[in-house]
Amino acid sequence: MNQMQNFTKGFLKENPILVLVLGTCPTLATTSSTMNGLGMGFATTFVLIGSNVVISMMKNIIPDKVRIPAFIVVIATFVTIVDLVMQAYVPSLYETLGIFIPLIVVNCIVLGRAEAYASKNTVWSSFVDGAGMGLGFTGALGVLGAIREILGSGAIAGFKFIEGDGILVFILAPGAFIALGYLIAIVNRINKA
Repeated sequence: MNQMQNFTKGFLKENPILVLVLGTCPTLATTSSTMNGLGMGFATTFVLIGSNVVISMMKNIIPDKVRIPAFIVVIATFVTIVDLVMQAYVPSLYETLGIFIPLIVVNCIVLGRAEAYASKNTVWSSFVDGAGMGLGFTGALGVLGAIREILGSGAIAGFKFIEGDGILVFILAPGAFIALGYLIAIVNRINKA
């Protein structure tokens, strides 16, 4: 598989949220707005890229018996960096995302890519894979957040364009399930075409 195919597979063909249905907890919890979804997506993308690169560089020196704990330590290092940077430079987003930032450590997308891809491929391929999967994840969170925000409050990225209130259920958890279900159905239809 060439590098461009490896990069783009995370967008639709193997999107972590819309096809593989991984990481649904932060997806449903953090996408009440476009900015929250994008913030969580970019944080996870940074962790994916960083951990994939470091794990790919260290794959030959990590013993098999401690492979998963070593991966988690590497991932936790990048999550700590994201946590501290967000707390310092975007405190409002940091407060909104709350506990879901530290929980990136145990996000199955990040650990899954480390185990399935980075531990078996070159540094460059692992970087490309992390970027593609991360941007696919970010795109899915951004679209889901935009749909929920538009339908729930008549706004996008905080800019109100519809007078009055929206459909309240889309701001709440049930709306996240409904919107995600429809997005998964649309992407499955596109992938089968």
